Amino acid sequence: MTAYSDSLPTAHRDGAEELITQHMPLVGHIVRETMGRVPSHVSRDDLTSAGLTALVLAAQAYDASRAVPFDRYAATRIRGAILDELRSIDWASRSVRRRARDLAETRAALAGALGRTPTVDEVAATAGLSTDEVTANDDDVARAQVLSLQGSTTTTIEDLVPHTEPSPEEMYEHAERLTYLREAIAELPDRLRKVVEDYFFAERPMADIAAELGVTDSRISQMRAEALALLKDGLNHALDPALVAPVGKPGGVANRRREAYFAAVASRHAEGLRRSIPARLNVAG
Repeated sequence: MTAYSDSLPTAHRDGAEELITQHMPLVGHIVRETMGRVPSHVSRDDLTSAGLTALVLAAQAYDASRAVPFDRYAATRIRGAILDELRSIDWASRSVRRRARDLAETRAALAGALGRTPTVDEVAATAGLSTDEVTANDDDVARAQVLSLQGSTTTTIEDLVPHTEPSPEEMYEHAERLTYLREAIAELPDRLRKVVEDYFFAERPMADIAAELGVTDSRISQMRAEALALLKDGLNHALDPALVAPVGKPGGVANRRREAYFAAVASRHAEGLRRSIPARLNVAG
């Protein structure tokens, strides 16, 4: 307990300690829900610590005469503390974002000129950076992009912290996004799909994936960035086409490949719907 709690009347202090003991599982519940919606590098211990601190403060400040259930009051304080902790995390600094935009423009220009995806070395040389600097920037952006792949492209940090039960419409939209994400991953080129599945789902070290594919760690980092960019555009093309940014020359090789990928994802989705309709009708019957 804090020095503040020691200054409380004994009865109030005992009541606060009982509230804290009884509602510690509430912190764990909110942290578990939150961890399911943030990148894996977010520390569970840090969120738990913030939540427990908020629980203690909530118990100390709780006024039963206001007729507000403690669990509701505490949950609001806990979610607020977790939200503050998430805000303190540097998902991707402004400088990282700015350099990422510059590199994206460089890659797009090179892709249009070369008719293929440029290598990290080519991008670095054109941008006047070292290969390590380009790779490090891609890594930073990739960590932030994982967050957006788990939700809509407009997800805010506030949306990450669960505060109400999802409505049927929200549940349907979330399921739809996950369906499109699975289909978009399935339609990635084989090597890009393997990188995504091994790195993000199997959590294999980048060095192991590089060794299996016979490429460098730097190349795996580049492939990961390519896959994430393609997945993001694939989801946007299906769910919000206005967010899809053009890449390369109109009608160029890079654009034709992207359009073929978008069409493949749409076809896979349509086929899934066709297969599911008879099953739904049988269940309804």
